[in-house]
Amino acid sequence: MEHLSFLLLLLIHLVIPVLLSFQKKVRFGFRLRYMLPASLFSATVFLMWNWRFAESGIWTYNPTYITGINLLKVPLEIWLSVFILPFSSVYIYEWLKVRFENFEKPTLFLVISLALFVAFAVGAYLFRSRLFSFFTFFLTAIYLGYTIFRKGFKKHLTKFYLAYLVSLLPFTVVLVIMSLPAMISYDSSHILQISLLGIPIECFVYLYLLLLINFTIYEYIGERQYY
Repeated sequence: MEHLSFLLLLLIHLVIPVLLSFQKKVRFGFRLRYMLPASLFSATVFLMWNWRFAESGIWTYNPTYITGINLLKVPLEIWLSVFILPFSSVYIYEWLKVRFENFEKPTLFLVISLALFVAFAVGAYLFRSRLFSFFTFFLTAIYLGYTIFRKGFKKHLTKFYLAYLVSLLPFTVVLVIMSLPAMISYDSSHILQISLLGIPIECFVYLYLLLLINFTIYEYIGERQYY
């Protein structure tokens, strides 16, 4: 059963959406169609990223804990994760929009976004020789900068950040468990070696970018109702 460990851990990300599914006011089923293009776009970016880094040895997967099924040289578990994480987080996002409908701090979170944009941009420059750090900070700075200056997503920033914070709970639990038998190993020369609970800080920014891409496209298509 060890080879199913990574796969089974992904199910933890679905625990919160299942618990929240009893909230009848959340109409996520209706808006689910807007997730498809968002997920496909982000999955393409992140799967290419995973393929290139795994091929370069920047991170490696312990074969003991994965199924061994690879699609385009990327483990099946990674394919599933780039769809499961956004799906879970967007469900949380929709629940927050109902549960905390009147809680909005767009200006505050815009300021936070601007500070993060500067931090990621500076981090990308300072750590350009550490490829996991560089690409994570660089890509996040670019997309976050685009999101900020396009302005259309400002009204959604509050719920985005809340959803990100809630999503960190299962994300952190999964990575902590995965770190105990070292299901994924990172080349120390390509990370900052700053960690939280044994998790490289780049992983938290990685999740931030994955969710930001999905949420912005999801809302953009939903507001225009292209289909």
